[in-house]
Amino acid sequence: MITFLSGGTGTPKLLAGAREILGDGAITVIVNTAEDMWYQGGHLSPDIDTVLYLFAGLLNKETWWGIAGDSFVTHKALRSLGSDAYLSLGDRDRATTIIRGDYLRSGLSLTEATKMLSGVFGLSATIIPMCDTPVASMVQTETGIMHFQEYWVKHRGTCAITGIVRESDKEPCATREVISSIQDAEMVVIGPSNPVTSILPILSCAGVRQALAKKRVVAISPFIGDEPVSGPARDLMIAHGVIPDSRGVFLMYSDFLDIFIQDESDPVTVPGSVRCNTLMKNETIAADLMRRILELGEIGG
Repeated sequence: MITFLSGGTGTPKLLAGAREILGDGAITVIVNTAEDMWYQGGHLSPDIDTVLYLFAGLLNKETWWGIAGDSFVTHKALRSLGSDAYLSLGDRDRATTIIRGDYLRSGLSLTEATKMLSGVFGLSATIIPMCDTPVASMVQTETGIMHFQEYWVKHRGTCAITGIVRESDKEPCATREVISSIQDAEMVVIGPSNPVTSILPILSCAGVRQALAKKRVVAISPFIGDEPVSGPARDLMIAHGVIPDSRGVFLMYSDFLDIFIQDESDPVTVPGSVRCNTLMKNETIAADLMRRILELGEIGG
């Protein structure tokens, strides 16, 4: 079994390639939940849903969120009624948030709710939330603090940010399922997801770093030079006080990391790193990258 730590875009692209080599049953994904929020009556868990839809064959791979071919009747109706519906949820995607909300309101944990949804979608891959404690990544701006979704979707990342705050009523602790999936893995792979808002929340769950320190861990940088392949990672790294390039990413993971992968065109030097084509423009490139990761981990695919 290979265990992945995932956000919502970079790592799912790698997972799409991994499926070409590994059977879904050999894949476990620990997913960031710090971008979750209650939204219009449903519980939005965007990174979990991207991974669910990927393995279910439903994911819109042009946007890397939502369901391919979804309709937006409800979203348009809400907008026409004056709702500040800044998150554009498709109708089928919205149904997922509604049923998850029902599960949670009935007393199920997020782990249990995710397992239920995995069963509904008929998945053989194992998808696990990073914790069952509600956590929110908040962005500090000059005008106040806002949820990451508001910053990135409503304001399109245009607000100047001065810091990142993780809000939670209690310390988030990794679940038994998360720790077991790390302990039982042949190797753990941290994909090229946003280090600050996708991976760091997972690493901040009590017990995760300690478990990773005992395993073979491979991480892929999402940076080429001082720019990420996609998303707001540069501004978030700066706000978090970390160098916005592969060196900064390496330092964030260095206490447990065994192998660090940079893109072959990255001008930044990280001593001891491995160079690969990490620009996963299609699943063939993603599969080649995954094959190389398995070779580095000395694991037969």
